[in-house]
Amino acid sequence: MKIFDTHSHYADHAFDEDREQVLAGLPHKGVELVMLAASDMRDCAANSELAKKYDYVYAAAGIHPESLDETPEDYLDFLRDIISSNPKIKAVGEIGLDYHYDGYDREKQIRFFREQLELAAELDMPVIVHSRNATEDTVEILKEYRPRGVVHCFSGSAETAKEILKLGMYIGFTGVLTFKNSKKALKALEAVPLDRLLMETDCPYMAPEPFRGRRSDSSMIAYTAAKVAEIKGVPTEDLIDITCRNGMKMYGID
Repeated sequence: MKIFDTHSHYADHAFDEDREQVLAGLPHKGVELVMLAASDMRDCAANSELAKKYDYVYAAAGIHPESLDETPEDYLDFLRDIISSNPKIKAVGEIGLDYHYDGYDREKQIRFFREQLELAAELDMPVIVHSRNATEDTVEILKEYRPRGVVHCFSGSAETAKEILKLGMYIGFTGVLTFKNSKKALKALEAVPLDRLLMETDCPYMAPEPFRGRRSDSSMIAYTAAKVAEIKGVPTEDLIDITCRNGMKMYGID
């Protein structure tokens, strides 16, 4: 199997005690490629260093909507510099909109989202898009910019998935698909053709059954893939290989 975890967070503090051990062990569990998504400037720097250290690890650089308050106004210069310093940084992300928590600044989130979409266009890079409780604004802005990339950890409806697909983007799914209350996500999955599908963990979060509630890692994609393969009517190994190739194509990895 060629597992490509197209969205992970190994710079997260949840891996502070055993990060090197976990990453070194992944190739022995069938994991051939890992993409590190960033949430803030600290992540961007840490991701870049991890990508330099491990041949099969690649990185993204971007500012998550929940990290805006701690981000200086000249952050775009920082992103340009770190992206240009490391050819293994392959995407701008994760970026987007999150209206889940009270007190969010909608206008600021939209401004940062637009600025980073413009940066991705300037650098000719794909984007990793986060969207939670912000479907209407997210889709409207994506229609305006029409970036290459993925809407990750997809939680929207089948109808929203179809709108994203019309833009030429990919859709990423996590272990949520294995949860008992995942009917909406499974309906969305049915609307996504195999050639636009990406597999991800969003680790250390979203561990699939039977590991729900534990720290996730990239090897657990095999359990999510089994559920996806069942829905799609293809062998699990084929599904893993197809989604690996999809991820490599989207991120421009040879």
